[in-house]
Amino acid sequence: MKTLSVALLNYNGQQHLATFLPSVVEHSKPYPVVLIDNGSSDSSVSFVKEHFPTVELIQFTENHGFCGGYNKALQLIETDYVVLLNTDVEVTPNWIPPVLNSLESDEKLMAAQPKILDFKKKTHFEYAGASGGFIDKLGYPFCRGRLFDELEEDTNQYDQQREVFWASGSSLFINRKLYNKLGGLDEHFFAHMEEIDLCWRIWNAGYKVSVCPQSTVYHLGGGTLNKQNPRKTYLNFRNGLSMLLKNESATGLLWKLPLRMLLDWIAAIKISMESGTSHGFAILKAHLHFLQRAGNYLKGRKGKPKHKKSPRFQGLIILQYFIKGRKTFKELPDRFN
Repeated sequence: MKTLSVALLNYNGQQHLATFLPSVVEHSKPYPVVLIDNGSSDSSVSFVKEHFPTVELIQFTENHGFCGGYNKALQLIETDYVVLLNTDVEVTPNWIPPVLNSLESDEKLMAAQPKILDFKKKTHFEYAGASGGFIDKLGYPFCRGRLFDELEEDTNQYDQQREVFWASGSSLFINRKLYNKLGGLDEHFFAHMEEIDLCWRIWNAGYKVSVCPQSTVYHLGGGTLNKQNPRKTYLNFRNGLSMLLKNESATGLLWKLPLRMLLDWIAAIKISMESGTSHGFAILKAHLHFLQRAGNYLKGRKGKPKHKKSPRFQGLIILQYFIKGRKTFKELPDRFN
């Protein structure tokens, strides 16, 4: 049996630690739990030392961000697998063995997630992962159990284990050596879609990602940025384009990137009317900053394999959802390859 550790990245999150860490410590035994403190200025570290003495600590003197914090920590952690677990996740009894057994049963399987339900409404899937993530032909993400903002009730309809395109960063089981070999999470993303980008690189490297719904966790979510914040709009649109440019096949980029940018302009008009011009300007800013960095991403593509076989939806999720009115994953045509 290979070794595994549970790693939680914390920045001034004592409130979340008080609420969620008890379940993690209780239900993760005998696997070690590691708290990575990203230069917190609150009393998070002393709180953990006092109340959870078995939790191992990695302390940084400054905040390296979500991606940077994990990248630096996974250079120090020595277990074969690491679970990147958000501090606002409640885990359940026996949540680790099903996923770990799944990873060990297939030498090509390098990352996986449990079923993720909403901590605030435990009968329903949670936005950031649900029962496994996918992208469509243009790189737009969605989940098995969540299309856009439509969250399905969990009636065990997605309880079968299967390969997925991406696994949620809120509860990501991953092979540590491959994580480090691929460069970890892209620190230029800052937040949003960084795990999708990493999973795409896993597929392009010839490995696989899956969901294991025999394990369940509950995610509070929404802790980084509120959806009403233009900063969230900016990151989603900038990182979506960056992810496409980094990982899409060269022939696919010729038409997908221009079309994606055109649809973004349409979205900028729509979102300005619905949520305010600050969101529209956030999209324009995202495009500007994407174009400024595009040359670096193009250089990074050289010599890397692209477009390996993966469970990608070969349709357009915008068409399925907004035009054809298909609001659940099971209504989508079976066009995944």
